[in-house]
Amino acid sequence: MINTILVEDDLYIQKHFVDCLAADGEFHLVGVFRDAFEAEKHCNATVKLVLMDVQTQHKHSGLAAAERIKKAFPQIKIVVATSLVDPEVLQRAKLGAADSLWYKDHGTEELMSVVKRTLAGERVFPNSSPAVEMEGTMSDAFSPRQLDILRLYVKGFTYQEIADKLGISKNGVRWNLDNMVEKGGFESRESLVATAIENKLMVTTLKDE
Repeated sequence: MINTILVEDDLYIQKHFVDCLAADGEFHLVGVFRDAFEAEKHCNATVKLVLMDVQTQHKHSGLAAAERIKKAFPQIKIVVATSLVDPEVLQRAKLGAADSLWYKDHGTEELMSVVKRTLAGERVFPNSSPAVEMEGTMSDAFSPRQLDILRLYVKGFTYQEIADKLGISKNGVRWNLDNMVEKGGFESRESLVATAIENKLMVTTLKDE
């Protein structure tokens, strides 16, 4: 049996994942948690797999917890399961927070395939995060630099602070935001921000510790 910890904030999805793992017959659930930081405390050398949500209870980051688990117990396989399409989530997972990542809209059958491939030593990641609708366009119409600018803008940084962080001019920040508004046919920058948050393109509230 594969000792497994499941972290999922949504109780409906949590039950669905529990049922799928139980139906498979190979997995022994040693813990089910809504809070990634709480799950982190229960990891030990006997755990073989962690199925990790990203946006967990109390706004605790599953990615931050996964990074710490990996550091303490490198042998534990971590599969991140998320509905967040923020490209930064995929990038951080690839850079060491996880062994694999699966988007929740892909179906449970594929999740079990990803889990078993991961346990066999494979690293399974999509090439890119899914594009989401942004009013009159799709999110992949925005450049990576524009998404970086938008992420900082959503977090409340000023134009000058964004410019300093990204090594561009303040006018460059303004132009890119205006260009995104124009591409999507938004009424204002505020509408752009609201849609990005609503469609989970940007995640700005997660706590790393």
